[in-house]
Amino acid sequence: MKELQYLLGYPDHLTDQVQRLIAENTLHKLLLKKYPSPHEIRTDKALYEYVIAIKNISMQKSQPLSKVLFDPKIKMQHQALGVHKFISRVQGGKLKAKNEIRIASTFRNAPEPFLRMIVVHELAHLKEKDHNKAFYKLCKHMEPDYHQLDFDMRLYLTQLDLFGPLY
Repeated sequence: MKELQYLLGYPDHLTDQVQRLIAENTLHKLLLKKYPSPHEIRTDKALYEYVIAIKNISMQKSQPLSKVLFDPKIKMQHQALGVHKFISRVQGGKLKAKNEIRIASTFRNAPEPFLRMIVVHELAHLKEKDHNKAFYKLCKHMEPDYHQLDFDMRLYLTQLDLFGPLY
């Protein structure tokens, strides 16, 4: 059986179930039942508005975002789903800081809960730079189903790798 690169570190009983779904060619059915359609966010402007809406609900007192976009340069092979960038520049005698969020363009045609999970993850980096206990607590605060969505999104990526697009 092929190694499940997106499920490395998960217990054998879970990866065995996923291997069974793959062997029976039913992984796509499971995903379509749970996530029947992709989101409607197609442009960078719509993505920016989506991210700002989540940020305004969950993190009113966080740093502002200067840019949010779908980035075709983010490669899934490196386990990167999105990227949070903090850029500092000196202009005159002042230090200017900008925050950017870039989402892998793979998620332009994905279910909305997966996009939300990635956005929540990247927004959490505004307050917590490292993937520590406080970081995941913040993610769960913004998205209570964060860990389940993370697992399901990994199933989705496995589907994409092995069989192609779901929609």
